[in-house]
Amino acid sequence: MKKKAPINILSFLTPKQYTFFVDGDITVRAFLEKADFHKFTVVPVLDEEGKYVNSISEGDVLRYIKNDANFDLGKAENSLISEVARHRPYAYAKVNVEFPELLRLLLAQNFVPLIDDRGVFIGIVKRSTVMEFLMKEGAFDLK
Repeated sequence: MKKKAPINILSFLTPKQYTFFVDGDITVRAFLEKADFHKFTVVPVLDEEGKYVNSISEGDVLRYIKNDANFDLGKAENSLISEVARHRPYAYAKVNVEFPELLRLLLAQNFVPLIDDRGVFIGIVKRSTVMEFLMKEGAFDLK
């Protein structure tokens, strides 16, 4: 029986240039406006060197506004997104992640940020992209 070649994770990559992300020094209000405009609910946060810091969700920001900013948009204009507590961690993976581990991460979140060996964000792998691949490969039949 012929052994299948390993799955190239990079074939699932949505490169950084086609990905919505924010810098850690963006204000809470600016984040809300951008997230609302682009219709994203979870967004990667990068530092000034382009390294992945974490991801932030709309829910994280809403909890911040409710609990810490007391619904004051003026305070949100002066608060950095890096100051907002995260409800749960969003996992990332290195570019050499094995496919089974990538699948495990995608079970818990809609996308996985990918970083290179220096920690620099290179893009994301979306759950939908991997699901489409598995359907084409016949991993499961939806009929």
